This record gives sequence, C-alpha cells and structure tokens, in this order.
Amino acid sequence: MKNLSCVLLENTFHHSRFADKKRLFELKKEKGLAISLAFPTLNEEATIAKEILVIKTELMDRVPLIDEIAVIDSGSSDKTCEIAGAYGAKVYQSKDILKSQGFFRGKGENLWKSLYVLSGDIIVWIDADIQNISPKFLYALVGPLLEDERLQYVKAFYERPIRTPAELMASGGGRVTEILVRPLFSLFFPELACLIQPLSGEYAGRRKILEQLSFSVGYGVELGHLLDVYHMFGIQALAQVDLDKRVHRNQSVQSLSRMSFGILNTFFNRLHKYGEGSLNAKMNAFHIALNLIKEKHEPVLTEVPVFERPPIIEIEEYRKKFPEAGSTPRPEKLEEGL
Repeated sequence: MKNLSCVLLENTFHHSRFADKKRLFELKKEKGLAISLAFPTLNEEATIAKEILVIKTELMDRVPLIDEIAVIDSGSSDKTCEIAGAYGAKVYQSKDILKSQGFFRGKGENLWKSLYVLSGDIIVWIDADIQNISPKFLYALVGPLLEDERLQYVKAFYERPIRTPAELMASGGGRVTEILVRPLFSLFFPELACLIQPLSGEYAGRRKILEQLSFSVGYGVELGHLLDVYHMFGIQALAQVDLDKRVHRNQSVQSLSRMSFGILNTFFNRLHKYGEGSLNAKMNAFHIALNLIKEKHEPVLTEVPVFERPPIIEIEEYRKKFPEAGSTPRPEKLEEGL
C-alpha cells in the first residue's frame, strides 16, 4: 500500500482549463447534448437570486451552454420560490414530483426527484447557499464530461473559509470530511481517499449513470453516490475540479454531528450492499445529543432521515417519460492495482 495508485489525482483539474465557454458550447453542440442545472433549496432567499442571475446571464443568455435552470424546493417558508421564479428558474415543489412515491424532506430527495423533471443528458447540482457564486461553478463541472466521454461523474473542491466570532478564517471547512469520511475511505476504499472534498455540494453527472444510482434522502447522498459510482463503474469514471474558494454559511458542531450520523448510516448500508461488511446489531434510529439544561446534561434524540430512494430507472413513471432509460450499458471498469 506504500505506492498507492491514485487515478483520481490524474483526473483532477483546475477550473481555468474550462474557461473557454464558447469552446464548451461547441463541444456540447457537436455531441448533441443538453445540460440541466438544479438547485435543491430550503429557505435560501438570501442567495438564490444571485446564483440564478449569474448562471443564467453568463451561461444561458451570453453563451447557451446550459438549457434549463430549476429549483427543487423542500417547502421553504421564506420567499425562495417566488424569487427563483422571478429570476427565470423553473420552480418545483419536491412533494409534487412523483406523488405516487411519497415525500421525504431532505437534499437527497430533491436531487432524486429532479431527475424526473429535468430534461438534460448532463445534470448539474449546485447548492443554493453559495455567497461567491460565479460561472465556473457550472462550466468547470461540465467541462470534463464534454471533453472526455470516459468520465461520468465530476465533483468540485475548493478552499472553504470558516467564520468565527472574530473573523472569517481562510480555511477550516470540510470538518466532516477530514474527521469522518477520509478515515473511512482510508480504511476501506483507499482510492477514494484521493477525493479532495467528497462531500462537496457541487457535482455533475451523465443521466445514464445517475438514473442507476440509489439516493439517500438525507445527508448521505454524496457519499452514497461516490460508493455506487466506484463499485458500478470504477474509479476511472470519477473526476474532480478545483474551484478555488467557496463561501457559504458554516454549520454548528451539533449539526455536523447529525450529518455524520446520516453519513455513517449510508456507509454501512453500502458495505452491506456490496458484500464488504455487515453489522450483527441493529443500528439505533435516533441521533443522540447531550444538552446542558439547568446544570444537568439531558439527552436529545433526533430522527435523521436515512431512507434510500432506489435507482430511478426502477420507477415506472420515469421509464415511461424516458423510454431510453437504462438502455446504455455500463462503461467497462478498469482494474487498478494498489
């Protein structure tokens, strides 16, 4: 293991490589592809207008690199949906998509359901709380897919400043990655440990791949995708792109603990799914925190969504809308030695 063969570092790019937007548009046109962008949202009125405006102006109006922008909302109580519609995005309520399948509140749920309403051959998902949005957040993710047909799924990475009461520190985000996910990958899937930010909220993939993946409705969706792509299509299907810096709201340690709970559930689910490990004991369904109340610690139980949506090609309504779904054979996996 001393000489780890890291294909991911070979498939690592800087956003500047894809800055020629007209060249990307020509590649898109030449290959006859359509590109869709979706923002999963819940109460994002502070940032959604700028995100839509920047992407739409630069990558639809000036250079038609993308074909549609949509917001998939989990039931915002603020003006997220009204603002998104006013700035030119298609707006959908997650609960109204595939009603026969029910509804769960969670980012993964929104992503899964977006596959039904979006029309693109390439799907891009971008978080809706980015304060320093720029066109590179989109063109850098689709660039590798347009250039190289072997690549199937592209993740973003960046410096993540973290805000303290006194200042905005240059880095410090990505705490769950470094404390939880990278150690897990190092133990079980060393090649995936070469992902710089496996939990980043900005990524793109080909529909023919995404429709074959399971989706955790909650925090585990990103990790679940990576493990599924890795097992189903091989490490060579993954790429990552450096976007320099992402500024967004930082979460509390308590929130990150709940996130880790959901991620661990998905991780153990995938170990079992691929026959690489299983637990003899049934896992507890509630995250347990301890709050100090009147000088006494009290347990606080929170149910964290861990439900898994099946590959959407298994849903009859989806197959009727997209009759070509699942007809493309999986790309051959390369056998990589460690």
